[in-house]
Amino acid sequence: MAYLSLPEFVHRLEQNQELVRVSVPVDARFEIAEIIDRVCNRYGPAVLFENVKGYDFPVVANLLGSRRRIELALDRDPVEMGEEIADVLHKLQPPKPKALWESRGFFLRAMRAKMKNVSSGPAQDVVMEPGLDKLPILTSWPLDGGPFVTWPMVLTQHPETGGRNLGTYRMHVFDERTTGMHMQIQKGGGFHHQIAEKQNEALPLCVLVGGDPVLMLASIAPLPENIDELAFAAYLRGEPMPMVTAKSVPMRVPAMAEFVIEGEVPPHERRMEGPFGDHFGHYSHAAEFPVFNVKKITHRRDAIFPVSVVGQPPQEDRYIGDILQDMMAPMARMMHPEIRDLWAFYEAGFHNLLSISVGERYEKESLKAAFGLLGTGQVSLSKIVVTVGPDVDCRRASAVFQAIHENFRPEEDFTLLSRTALDTLDFTSYKMNLGSKMILDATPKRSFEPRPPVNESELPDLSNLDHRIARQYLFAGGCLLVQLEGRTPGRDILERLLSRDVLSAAPILGELTMLVVVSEDVRLDDECHLVWGMLTRFDAARDVIFRESKLVGACPVHRGTLGIDATWKEGYPEPVRCSDEIGALVDRRWDEYGIEPHL
Repeated sequence: MAYLSLPEFVHRLEQNQELVRVSVPVDARFEIAEIIDRVCNRYGPAVLFENVKGYDFPVVANLLGSRRRIELALDRDPVEMGEEIADVLHKLQPPKPKALWESRGFFLRAMRAKMKNVSSGPAQDVVMEPGLDKLPILTSWPLDGGPFVTWPMVLTQHPETGGRNLGTYRMHVFDERTTGMHMQIQKGGGFHHQIAEKQNEALPLCVLVGGDPVLMLASIAPLPENIDELAFAAYLRGEPMPMVTAKSVPMRVPAMAEFVIEGEVPPHERRMEGPFGDHFGHYSHAAEFPVFNVKKITHRRDAIFPVSVVGQPPQEDRYIGDILQDMMAPMARMMHPEIRDLWAFYEAGFHNLLSISVGERYEKESLKAAFGLLGTGQVSLSKIVVTVGPDVDCRRASAVFQAIHENFRPEEDFTLLSRTALDTLDFTSYKMNLGSKMILDATPKRSFEPRPPVNESELPDLSNLDHRIARQYLFAGGCLLVQLEGRTPGRDILERLLSRDVLSAAPILGELTMLVVVSEDVRLDDECHLVWGMLTRFDAARDVIFRESKLVGACPVHRGTLGIDATWKEGYPEPVRCSDEIGALVDRRWDEYGIEPHL
């Protein structure tokens, strides 16, 4: 079924035991975020907070935080939807009468993927003057720069063509009528703003908060740049999208939204935005971003305010990202026939690790697949790309690391891309939007046999080699992770462990394919936290070393163990965690919330 409104979806979730109501008073400042962080870590339900202190609107969180809830939103299996689209595109090359007939269901659905203009809608039941202080906007973490709208769907139009874009960009609330507009690199709304700014014009926009859950999914889908997210949502719904004219800007907006915040982004105006505890598990540093000036706010009479809590994984975005990958993977396979599967790991903030399963038809076709994806939309921001063979489950981190051990030879299989575009949230290069990437080719090679596993029992006690090593952990095969005490700098320890004198005393270390050092706050008994700690704290150009490296002409040649310094470093933002005070508060009140029976 298609949901016309968020309340309808909330009711459906409750009917399916996927939502719990919290009736006791809770605070939008820190308390809600800590509750939801715990719920997400235990893979719990959506939560409707009915009594938020100081506000008239209820808050719903973790709305799409399970595969089951997203399938209820779509009313279809997302993998089947992706395969249907890819199958139709394949059949239409070239289009033939038989193929058109076989694809009639797709075309009938696509014909309904349009906008339907209406004169009024629930989104405009109430019209109010700018007053963001009246909305239950969360302050999630203790070092956040203030309250942030965490699930805004920002609707913009191309200043020249009128083409629409719907994207989700966090909004730092400065006062009751002004926010930041965190338009990250490679975002359609940011491109629209660049064009308007060159023309010295303000960019009108409308921020939707809440609505059809399919629209919420479409707003963060990694669609090609010129694909209309509203039309995509209408396709997923199988019904036209009702649209109503905004009150203060020349735009039309979905008539069934919970809230519409209307306004504009003026040209050439910037303001410090942040810090903010983001989905990389660290705070993103404060930086200058465009400013959004609010003109009007409209909302449904009995509106629900949706929020999304982000921080150290797992969080709600894990399921959203995974489902969207399931939907998009068939199209990637159609464009790149050599690709069997691909996966971006939520544990590493999605952009930090992309693994690709490749069925090579010629030597190094895996590199072609990696470069092809690195030139495609949001996937282009991937920082670490690992290619594995067609029989490897590229969605399991342990299988990927095992393939690296067996098949990766740095002299042939390591590619470094320095001084390139990087995710705006990546803090490891010390320069926003710029950094380095690396490609590891771990596909099977005809020229040599897979490397045998390292005998873990032969590994020495590394703390005897350096007292700053807290413990050791063998992740997979010949990939060894080493935990250091506190925030000990890792580079010198890596160099020592790969030095000749240590290798002569412990030659088994020379058989390792990968040696990674992490800080003491990384939990080694939790695979999700382990992958997060390994892959979010290093820059490929600065923090990767090899046992041997030399320059042959203009080409660097590396041999032996790949070492990664994944420790926390001076200048990095702090990891996201609640304060001791809020932790104790939620501990004391936990039974009051009534969530425990649903976990």
